[in-house]
Parts: sequence; structure tokens; C-alpha cells
Amino acid sequence: MEADRVADQARHGSAASHRLAGVRHWLRHYARHLSFPGVALGWLLVIVSLTPSLLPRSWIVQGIVSGIALAQGYGLGVAIAWLARHAGIPRPGPRMRQRAWYTLAALSAISVPLVTVLSSRWEAPIRRAVGVAAPSPPAYPAELAVAVLMAAGIVGAARLIHDAHGSLAGRLRRYLPVPAARLISVGVVSAAVLGLAALVTNQVLLRAVDVGYSATNGGSLPGLARPVSPLRSGSPSSLVNWSSLGMEGRAFVASGPTPAQIERVTRRHAVEPIRVYVGLASAPTIRAEASLALRELKRTGAFRRALLAIAVPTGRGSVYDSLADPLEYMYGGDTAIAAVQYSYLPSWIAFAAQRPQARQAGRALFDTVYGYWSTLPREHRPRLVIFGESLGAYGAEAAFSGVADMTARTSGALFVGAPNSTEVRQELTAGRVPGSPERLPVYGNGRVVRFAGSPGDLRLPGGGLSHPAVVYLQHASDPVVWWSPALLWHKPDWLAEPRGPGVPSTMQWYPFVTFWQISADLIVSSTTPGYGHYYGPEIPTAWAAILHPPGWTSADAARMPRVSGPP
Repeated sequence: MEADRVADQARHGSAASHRLAGVRHWLRHYARHLSFPGVALGWLLVIVSLTPSLLPRSWIVQGIVSGIALAQGYGLGVAIAWLARHAGIPRPGPRMRQRAWYTLAALSAISVPLVTVLSSRWEAPIRRAVGVAAPSPPAYPAELAVAVLMAAGIVGAARLIHDAHGSLAGRLRRYLPVPAARLISVGVVSAAVLGLAALVTNQVLLRAVDVGYSATNGGSLPGLARPVSPLRSGSPSSLVNWSSLGMEGRAFVASGPTPAQIERVTRRHAVEPIRVYVGLASAPTIRAEASLALRELKRTGAFRRALLAIAVPTGRGSVYDSLADPLEYMYGGDTAIAAVQYSYLPSWIAFAAQRPQARQAGRALFDTVYGYWSTLPREHRPRLVIFGESLGAYGAEAAFSGVADMTARTSGALFVGAPNSTEVRQELTAGRVPGSPERLPVYGNGRVVRFAGSPGDLRLPGGGLSHPAVVYLQHASDPVVWWSPALLWHKPDWLAEPRGPGVPSTMQWYPFVTFWQISADLIVSSTTPGYGHYYGPEIPTAWAAILHPPGWTSADAARMPRVSGPP
């Protein structure tokens, strides 16, 4: 028995040694075939990736960005070397290649740690502004390790795809001409890779995310109670079931200022505001949600109020108090705000997967409400406005063909932190007055549409408030506003022009790298009021400029409590 046990251990040990030897052989094989131009360009892009962008990044996010930059640089270097070989440029000799490798290793050993430390100093002003602590010393080697692992994974996957193509092409050459074999191999391998990627994304990643956030959507925030007022959706009198509203819908209808709180600010009589919300589980389709919202508005008497606001939520269904509360204070509670949910995913995921739903929600709710509102006598209907933040701004814009349509059918529109791809915003920015910056474009004479990054941008030279019909709030440091695939190959105007507030002077545009830096900034986009994607102090001034509410004074504005923006 003892002899059998020893023999069994020996067999297992031999198998483990064989597997380890196989891994070592695989690593040596790939290490020997590393491309010098690829590694050199990868090193250069890693250095560039450590330069500042709009917001400070954690060590793990920086490691991912640097890893992607390393892999991109490596791929570009391999492509350049391939072109050089096919152009007949001779390959350097072994001695020169060896010296080049030693030189690159020495440069990397000095420059990468040095620039990693320097990058923390470059980011120090941004960190202080947004209240983010600098990484601890152990984070630097961990950041480099993440970068190497990320790059190795990407390059390894690319090599596996290349090897699969070569293997299949070799088999097909037995039966087909070489060009046909290569073409068919590329088609088959590409289809397989894309199919696998789609399968993993849709059936694994998105399904896992959907399950997780679906469970979150079914929960409630701590201390939240079902409203008893008939003026709120989800109440016992409501046509919308409380449990169907989703977490953010329940938070919206159960919050907001009370008449007593409004009276303390305005020093005048106030009434209870109306809040209508229809969740994804409240109706089978978005159009059905909009119809249910209209019935709720009629039930609550919303069309007899002074102001009716259409809100398009963020991706996860949020209607932020920072956008809704000021309207209720300014109009003494004589308001109604309505929203329908189109997603429960975070905005950055919903932007990638559910943009059509955001546009559909904006169009469906506004058109449904407007269709009824427009039939009412002009003197007996409320002022009608629309607003949205982030993906909500993208969806709210979709209800209109352009600015003329907005001003014809509403009393005002407020879009906060609208994504770069928001169509009307793109058209306005492209048609801005020559000389006005991309971060704060001037369209026409600024009386109909106004772009603002701070309350001061909404004031006239004499100090009074402007009176635009449409306001776009956008910070110069908001990655949601500036992220675009075009960053891969095109330097944007906002980096070519004088920098806006919060954009570091040391930030530069680099092909490929800046795109990934801004993509990483999206993860930490909501930081501190006035920076990034955190809007709050600017919103009451924007609403006051658009609406000029009757009886609202600067003293009222000073007494109004500050409401937080996105968490």
C-alpha cells in the first residue's frame, strides 16, 4: 500500500511538473517572439497614459488604462514592423537588436516608476479640488502589475486569434489556393470571435448585470415610507402600484419639500407638490407607461397647477431632487412633475445598451402629455417644461426635432450634463458663434439657448438673470459631456482652446490614449459640486433664468436648502 501511495504521488508530481514545464515553454515561446517595435511603442504609450486627464483615477483604474495603452502600442508596433518587412527594409542584426532590448529595459526601469510618481504630483491639484486622497506608496507597484497583466491578457488573446487563423489557413491550403484559404480563414475566425464576444457580453455579462440591478430595483432605500397623499404615485389612491415603481421611483414620490418647508423659504402660502412616476413594472411597454402617467396626472389635478414638468430619468431611473426641488420651491408647490422609467441599469451601462429606450421614453411621455395639454384652453393650462440629466438629457432631447420645436411646444427646457452624442446639442455646438469655445458655445445671440458651466454664465453684464428658453449645463471637467469615440483619432476643440475651469493645464491629447483616459474618468464622474458630472448649485439659477418665477426673489434663493446631486 505504501509503495502504491508513493507511486501515485510520483505520478501526480510528474503530471504537475509536466504542466508547469508546458506553461514555461509557452511563456518562453511568446517572450522570444515579442516585437521590439511593439514593446517600444507600448512603453511610450504607458508613459503617456500616466499624464493627467479630467479627474483623478484610482490605482486599479490607472493600471487598466495603462494596460490598454501598452497593448495598443504593442499592436501598432507590430503593424509597423510588418509593413517595414514587406517594404523591404532590412532587419537589424542580432547584436544591434540585443543592445536595443537592453537600452529599452533600462529606460523602462527608470522612466515608468518615475513618471508614475510624477503623475500623482500632476494630479494633486485635481485631487485637492475634488477631495480625493493620493494613492499610498504600495499602490504604485500594484498599478504597474495591473497594467502588465491587462496588456498580457489582451496581447495573448490577439496572439491566440492570430494562431487560430494561421492554423486554419494552413489546413485550407491543402485544398484551396493560398489567397482563398487566407480569406476564408479570416472570415471564419473573425465570425467565431465576434460571435463568442457577443455571446459572453449578452448572455453572461449583461444578464448578470441585469439580474443584479433588477434585484436592486426591487428594493427600497432605508427609512422610505409609502406616501399616503393622493397627490403622489404609489399612494393608496394612485393608479400605480407602490411595488411597481422601482427603487428610484419610490424614492422620488416619497421625497421632496413639504408645504411647510416651502413656506419657510418663500414666506408665502404653499401647497403640496404633485409627483407622478410610472415604473417599468407598472405597464408592459414604455408607451403604456406614458399613457398611465397621463391618467395619473389627470387624477391628481396636475393640469390645474401653475407648472407641469416632464422629467426623463437617468439610466437607473433617478429623478434627482437637485433638479425637481427648486421648481417646487419657486412655484410654492403649485407644480406637477411626471416621469416614466425605461431602465434600472447605471447610466454608463444603459448608455451602451439602452439608448433607444431613453429616446423612446422621452418622446412617448412628452408627446402623450403634450397631446392632452395642447387641447386645453391657453389661459387654463400650466406652463410646460422638460428636463433631464445625463442619459435623461439625451432622452429628453429626443422629443424634439430642434430648438425651434422646443421653444414652440414648451415654456423651457433644461439639459444637465448631456452626453456628447446628444443630437441637438451637437448641432448647436457645431453652429456656435466663431470664437466662442466648445466648452461654452454661444449660439445666435444667446437669448434662446444658453450654455453654462456656473451660475455666473447665466447672468447678464449688469448682474441680472438672462432669460433663455433652453439651458445646457455642462462643466468643462465633465467626462460624460466630452467622451466620444472620435477622441481616438481627433483632438477636440475643448483641449485645443484655452482650458475651462477644472481642466488641468498639463492635460494633453494623445491618439488612442486620451480616449481611454476619458473612458476611465466616467467611472468617477460624480465627485464634488462644480466638478465632473456633479451638478447642484447651478441648477436653481438655471431654472430661475428659464422661468423667472413670479414672486421669486434672491432672498428666497438664499433661504432655499442646498440639495445634493447624484450620489
